[in-house]
Amino acid sequence: MSINKPLTFFNPDFESDLRIPYIDFGVSAGFPSPALDFMEKSIDLNKALSENALATFYIKVDGNSMIDAGIHDKDVLVVDRSLEPQNNKIAVCFIDGEFTVKRIQLKKDGLWLLPENANYSPIKINEENQLIVWGIVTYVIKKI
Repeated sequence: MSINKPLTFFNPDFESDLRIPYIDFGVSAGFPSPALDFMEKSIDLNKALSENALATFYIKVDGNSMIDAGIHDKDVLVVDRSLEPQNNKIAVCFIDGEFTVKRIQLKKDGLWLLPENANYSPIKINEENQLIVWGIVTYVIKKI
């Protein structure tokens, strides 16, 4: 079984007074659009990325088993524990004493945790495994 190295957990700081300038009209990825100068608001990313504040936490990724899903080493995941696990959702799981992030897949032959990198093997869950789905990944924060 191939499982990632331990993940680093962080709690959102919902008491922060930090406000980052935010322009909500979108930016063109094609031809430049006329500038709407000084049409900025502010945003609190802790609140903007959390639908359920009490059930949300951040995790720093350590490993590359999910690169084909756009999740890379050192990315930060926003995870919501209030969401129900569903087929094809990406989840943070605690399996047999270790944390990992994988895609949940329910097949005819059972439950699988699928990596999104051909260098890693899928994990078939059986009655001998101890599995807890800690939460569903809702956002990926990355440095480019």
